[in-house]
Amino acid sequence: MDAYTLATRNTVEVVTDDELRALLDQPRKRVYAGYEPSGEVHLGHMVTVNKLIDLQQAGFEVVVLLADLHAFLNRKGTMAEVRELAEYNRRCFEGLGLTNVDYVLGTEVQLERDYMLPVLQASQSVTLARARRSMDEVGRAMENPTVSQMVYPLMQMVDIMALGVDAAVGGIDQRKIHMLAREYLPELGYRAPVCLHTPILNGLDGKKMSSSSGNYISVAEREESIRKKLQKAFCPTGIEENPVLGILQHHIFPRQGQLEIRRPEKFGGDRAFETYESLEAAYTAGEVHPADLKKAAGEAMIELLRPVREYLG
Repeated sequence: MDAYTLATRNTVEVVTDDELRALLDQPRKRVYAGYEPSGEVHLGHMVTVNKLIDLQQAGFEVVVLLADLHAFLNRKGTMAEVRELAEYNRRCFEGLGLTNVDYVLGTEVQLERDYMLPVLQASQSVTLARARRSMDEVGRAMENPTVSQMVYPLMQMVDIMALGVDAAVGGIDQRKIHMLAREYLPELGYRAPVCLHTPILNGLDGKKMSSSSGNYISVAEREESIRKKLQKAFCPTGIEENPVLGILQHHIFPRQGQLEIRRPEKFGGDRAFETYESLEAAYTAGEVHPADLKKAAGEAMIELLRPVREYLG
């Protein structure tokens, strides 16, 4: 697979395509994603982890920001709590295969004078209304936001400059903050980053993925729990809003490259699919039953996450 295809597969938007193509031609290029340490690492986080692995294979140096200070400002816990979670998150990412990358703890760089001055400079240009809009999709309790949450997007913008990266990866919910960075970073003397946005996957019940709903799979989930959760997952006969197909498209095929469906001969016998597209076509044609799809997805996910369970011990 060529570098451009690796970089763009399973994205919903690249800003901009021409800039990405030019960046891929550069001998040295750096990309980052930031993660708030706020609980279990799950399949939602893994979408961007997969994308960082793709970009690493495409020739990028990868930086992972463990954004403990961002999590604190976004009311995700005390500094001690988010610091402890940051270390756990790093180990989960390493278990997923995100190795030979630069892990940076937010508080190691974000409290320095050379970092805070650009944040304050940006605060003179960005209006309160714009800062609030940029947090609509990522902020906690935004019906009554705090001043700390208005500082958050300014810091995320300056992170790009402080880490010296050329590109930023995030879910599509990060788009407004990334566009803020593209608009205002040149005022601070830094280039506008290329932005790659990945989709937000539904939870196993077909609704928004949420820790409070328990409709997700943790990357450290036990084998039997994975089987039970996939067995109960919402899996309509169509492809729209189908979380099981989402798991296969964004996790199983990019990481394992194939899917085997094992079933008795009277139900069609075993089948192997080498691409997600061929599986989707067979499923929509009724050649694969939802129960068989969920069982195969469960077994594939158990194997995919086995290194994480072993790494965490």
